Amino acid sequence: MLQTLPLPTRLWFAWVCFFRVLFDGGFASAAWAARGAAPALPAAPAPPSPLPPTLASTVAPEPVRALQLLSLLQREGRLVDFLQQDITTFPDADVGAAARVVHDGCRKALRAHATIEPVRSEDEGARVVLNEGFAPDDVRLTGNVGGQPPYAGVLRHRGWRATRLDLPQLMAGHDAHVLAPAEVELP
Repeated sequence: MLQTLPLPTRLWFAWVCFFRVLFDGGFASAAWAARGAAPALPAAPAPPSPLPPTLASTVAPEPVRALQLLSLLQREGRLVDFLQQDITTFPDADVGAAARVVHDGCRKALRAHATIEPVRSEDEGARVVLNEGFAPDDVRLTGNVGGQPPYAGVLRHRGWRATRLDLPQLMAGHDAHVLAPAEVELP
């Protein structure tokens, strides 16, 4: 019998999976293949382990790199603040103004640390043909999917591929789980 993971663990795992799928095509393929299967879980899932003290001299493991990128998006664009805020009561104009600030900061952080390019070169709305052997990591088929390639359809989204990710070196003992430290102003 499978045990249900607690909400904080699921939220953390969702963030980790989001960035792994975004930056690791092999992991994305495995996740896509396993989306219908429920893996067996241990009786008591362990919380994320603390960072090893030697992290500064090694390449950070994937969950740490995902948290590090999220921290950069928070620092430059206040992304986490924006997503954690309940915006349902704010007027659309206020949400739009806040979204511009978040967008500008996050875009700056992303461009400083990553190169993102379209997967497909055609314009959205263009007719495309996917021949046998097309890369399923590069293209998700939607609509009336059946039969064998070649598939002819309309490009609804060009897709995005990360071709570079340069994150700053972490200092020894840094806790990547702290996305933004609390701020205390002293008198």
